[in-house]
Amino acid sequence: MPATTFNKPVNSTKLIWYFIIGWTVLNIIQATTLELQGDEAYYWMYSRYLDWGYFDHPPMVALFIRIGDMLMHNELGLRLFTVLLSSASIYLLWLTLKSYAVDALAFVLVVSGVFIFHIYGFTTTPDAPLFFFTVLFYYLYQKYLQTDKWGLAVLLGITIACLLYSKYNGILVVGFTLLANLKLLKRPSFWGIVVVAIVLFVPHIIWQANHNYPSINYHLYERSSDKYDIVNTFSYLPGQLLMAGPLIGWFLFYKAFTVKIKDAFIRCLLVNCVATLLFFFTSSYKGEVQPQWTFILFAPLVMLTLIRFKQSGGWPKWLLPLAIVNVSIIIVVRIIIIAGFGFARTYGHLKSYYGFKEWTQMVKQKAGDNYVVMTDGFQNPSKYNFYTNSLKCFAYDNRYYRATQYDIWPMEDSLQGKRVFYLSPVPLNGFTNDSIKNEAGKWYYNWVDNVRTYQKVSIETAPLKLTTVPGGKTTFDLKITNPYPHPISFADSGYTHPLILEYCFFRGDVQTEVVEAKSTYKKITLQPGESTHFNFPVISPLEKGDFNLIFSLRTEPFFGSKNSRVIKITVK
Repeated sequence: MPATTFNKPVNSTKLIWYFIIGWTVLNIIQATTLELQGDEAYYWMYSRYLDWGYFDHPPMVALFIRIGDMLMHNELGLRLFTVLLSSASIYLLWLTLKSYAVDALAFVLVVSGVFIFHIYGFTTTPDAPLFFFTVLFYYLYQKYLQTDKWGLAVLLGITIACLLYSKYNGILVVGFTLLANLKLLKRPSFWGIVVVAIVLFVPHIIWQANHNYPSINYHLYERSSDKYDIVNTFSYLPGQLLMAGPLIGWFLFYKAFTVKIKDAFIRCLLVNCVATLLFFFTSSYKGEVQPQWTFILFAPLVMLTLIRFKQSGGWPKWLLPLAIVNVSIIIVVRIIIIAGFGFARTYGHLKSYYGFKEWTQMVKQKAGDNYVVMTDGFQNPSKYNFYTNSLKCFAYDNRYYRATQYDIWPMEDSLQGKRVFYLSPVPLNGFTNDSIKNEAGKWYYNWVDNVRTYQKVSIETAPLKLTTVPGGKTTFDLKITNPYPHPISFADSGYTHPLILEYCFFRGDVQTEVVEAKSTYKKITLQPGESTHFNFPVISPLEKGDFNLIFSLRTEPFFGSKNSRVIKITVK
């Protein structure tokens, strides 16, 4: 393949700095003008309750948002650290590659053409700090390979801890790096890295233990699908090529995977890139793999590509115009999103960027200073809280949804016995069902007096997997625990809304059967932290197949909370 080195000298330092300045300005514009995406608002809620861990993720994103939000409470404040870390990551990539004397123009064209870099150049999720600490890890690791110093070992230990505090994917970077160079085990300073990283990460491990390991349960069990969907596998590689660049992604992977391994650092990059790609490809057999989950492989992908260009004496002449068109397409898409033109307001996840400021004011006008309860996930309640700069909206995680951090925060306690403004995505039987509608969507609203909910009550049982026959009877020993700082009663006397203990069968996302327990559960009263046992006979579905079983506590007009873990039932 013919190549060119573009021999005309370019002032590398100036070009890189011009690029980083332009990159930063573009990200600031987008961060300032675009409304929050739902997950970003959820992570802002994290920052209101700083802790060593959260249901879905470790806490680094919460800390970064908290600092930015303290400087300015707006979209830019929430995204400030993401914008700065994105630019810092690019500069660290350049510093890491300087020892390979890569071409500055090629660096700009390749980095600016990687689509996922644009997405997380302003979007604040755990992926933003994860990518920064991944790049910082490679920068320090390269130096550590050259010089075995205890100072570098301590910095690497701190960086690894920050990786893990950013997102659990960070463990793959560490594991694959060690796999690529087992000789590290012979270095005394390597064990210093291990000790520093573990000691710094212990608070998060303690948090997980104190909350019954919610992240492990969610990510490894409840998020996994029992049935293989071939679409997840076949869409995985095209998604990765798109994230690498709509026109040049295929070429980046080709060049990266044909690099010549001439030192331990290149071997580290190649192992991380290939192993991460294969790891998540294998994960597609257990469910959908979202494109950003592989974000950590794009740092080694870029470095390997540029190193390969240098090894082969340059890059193909045809790459320059293709790369320019590639980045032009991405920038045009970004401008369309910033301006809110055409498909931006109606397509997929993009539409969640528009209309929620107005929606918040519409809800606030009707709800006043009262608490608001929503049942369609954690994102919209979080947006309401952000745009009102309050903690007045609670996400009721019903049995049709999954558990979230709202099940852990001390927000539900504030609602008990109060009159709340209730927003639902569907009309409610027996209620007025007036509606609020704008481009963000349509919600039905009602006032609910004397609210009574038990979302945090824990119902534990074993086993979590069971094979039975159609109509088979299994008696479950339920351990019911009161996590609230006040006593609770399952009796209905003195309450406006009765409490119902039920088991629910689901097939996929569809509820197939609901059965109430015998009324003896109405005698249950629990002091704070107290537990009791209750035997609940469950009759399996008459239809054969795979089902999910949960135990739920329900009060009107809510749909019932998911109080137990999912029990997987196979009816044969």
